[in-house]
Amino acid sequence: MKRDYVNVFKALSDPSRIRIIKMLFERELCMCEIREILHLSNSTVSQHLTILRNAGLLADDKEGRWVNFRLNRRSESPFIRSVLKLVKESFDDDAVIRADTRTVHQVDRNRICGIRTRTTKPSE
Repeated sequence: MKRDYVNVFKALSDPSRIRIIKMLFERELCMCEIREILHLSNSTVSQHLTILRNAGLLADDKEGRWVNFRLNRRSESPFIRSVLKLVKESFDDDAVIRADTRTVHQVDRNRICGIRTRTTKPSE
């Protein structure tokens, strides 16, 4: 059995990682947005993202201070593309997945990540 296949199935064996993939069908997300939706620590989300990326299911792009995670829909592997299609077509009857889908459109990385515009005190 190909080791790549085993890694993909291991990556899909955790409910949080399935949730991440389902969210990424809606749009690209940064780690802080994923963390906000899953209510997990940065380190836990980072581990999940690393496992998914190493399995070939995710890709990422740096944009300023953020790393945007997206599905690897253009993978050279027909197996990866098939697995993503299967996940896309599955789990929609799950209440948590449905809630995640709604929440993914409401998270705001600027608010979550604490980016604030610098204000100066008025002169006295």
